Amino acid sequence: MDFTLANSKNLLLIFTRNPELGKGKRRLAATVGDQTALDIYNFLLDHTVKITSGLYAEKIVYYSEEIWEEDIWDQRIYTKKRQIGTNLGARMLHAFQDGFSRGYEKIVIIGSDMYDLSQDDLESAFRVLSQTDFVIGPAADGGYYLLGMKKLKPELFTDKDWGKDTVLESTLSDLKNEKKVLLDIRNDVDHYEDIKDHPAFAPFLKNR
Repeated sequence: MDFTLANSKNLLLIFTRNPELGKGKRRLAATVGDQTALDIYNFLLDHTVKITSGLYAEKIVYYSEEIWEEDIWDQRIYTKKRQIGTNLGARMLHAFQDGFSRGYEKIVIIGSDMYDLSQDDLESAFRVLSQTDFVIGPAADGGYYLLGMKKLKPELFTDKDWGKDTVLESTLSDLKNEKKVLLDIRNDVDHYEDIKDHPAFAPFLKNR
């Protein structure tokens, strides 16, 4: 383990799906097909590795199904765990609880389908947590692409319609009396419309 990472009190949680044909990105696959959807997801995973591998933080990859020992997530850089819980909220709560129980002071969670995200954005989120208790990256679809905190607030992970456009609004309601900062709105990749005019995805869509 890199010495600086081992002594960091910053923790980045990366939630990811095991990339398998016919699983994940179902809304995108409905338009572009299973193979193209998988190719795009692998492209997004590669991007997530690029923007996180050099980040000054401990990093844990949480797999949706099973831990893969030999894949793009280098075990010298990333700790690997499996998501635990009956829904997304329960799985995220468990990951945050585990992080705080092990002494981390600033914890940020992201998914693995954000092309419009950089290492600078992640560093900024951790810096924001030096002045506030919560940081949120609002997604254009009404959810969020990033959530960070210095103290655990379990209600952020309950009574949410995960995957719906009400998640951000409901989360902000839970935080109405808390110190928080909102980052810039970004677009995650769920639908064909999210990528159809984006040059980075043109090679995947050239036959459409």
